[in-house]
Amino acid sequence: MASFKVLRLMSLFTMNLLFTLLFSTTQREGSTAREILRHRTVERVVMCDIDEEVVEFCKSYLVANRDAFFDSRLELVINDARAELEKSEGRYDVIIGDLADPIEGGPCYQLYTKSFYEDTLKPRLSDDGIFVTQAGPAGVFSHTEVFSCIYNTLKQVFKFVVPYSAHIPSYADTWGWIMASDSPLTQDAEELDLRIRQRIKGENRYLDGKTFASASMLSKAVRISLANETQVYTEGTAKFIYGHGAGHKFQSSG
Repeated sequence: MASFKVLRLMSLFTMNLLFTLLFSTTQREGSTAREILRHRTVERVVMCDIDEEVVEFCKSYLVANRDAFFDSRLELVINDARAELEKSEGRYDVIIGDLADPIEGGPCYQLYTKSFYEDTLKPRLSDDGIFVTQAGPAGVFSHTEVFSCIYNTLKQVFKFVVPYSAHIPSYADTWGWIMASDSPLTQDAEELDLRIRQRIKGENRYLDGKTFASASMLSKAVRISLANETQVYTEGTAKFIYGHGAGHKFQSSG
């Protein structure tokens, strides 16, 4: 699932997140919220999802995430993520896009566009805030579907952009994520280990500084593609991963 544990890195990359406010989109099962709330520096998390029925089911039946749903620091909002950010008056230290994949006819591809990043999301970040998003398949043969394009799009909006990936057995592929900020993002393994000890409750099973250093060392083929990518993700030039959403089926039948 897109809430893979690498996502918990977001608040380890800045020294200043002592009063952390986070906005997390479309991760209805609560796994991302659970991992965020392990950070001692987190004071408030806004979890935004459009599907109330699924959220309520997960809240009731997913025992592993039950404590997160009832944590006093969590504010659960049922709304479209774009609409919620547009009406928001606050600014967030971290925004996490744990989104559905950009598929044709799907509900989320507009949340990967330059206009969304530039006009809606970035104004809601604090000056040294961090945005992290899942960015689709990132394998040697699959990374050009959307990963390289999303990376290049974020480079047009933020000063510092860090792509990273990991193999996800249930997806039978390498998956990609991208962090972006206007403040430098440390990738020093020893510094990350120190911050993990200081900030996270409990012991990580997967992640430490060396693991992230490895995750951010992409293969030669992927690095070349990212360096040469020119397409910017817009609503008019959107790229999609394999498959179609319900909207595409209705359009085809019409």
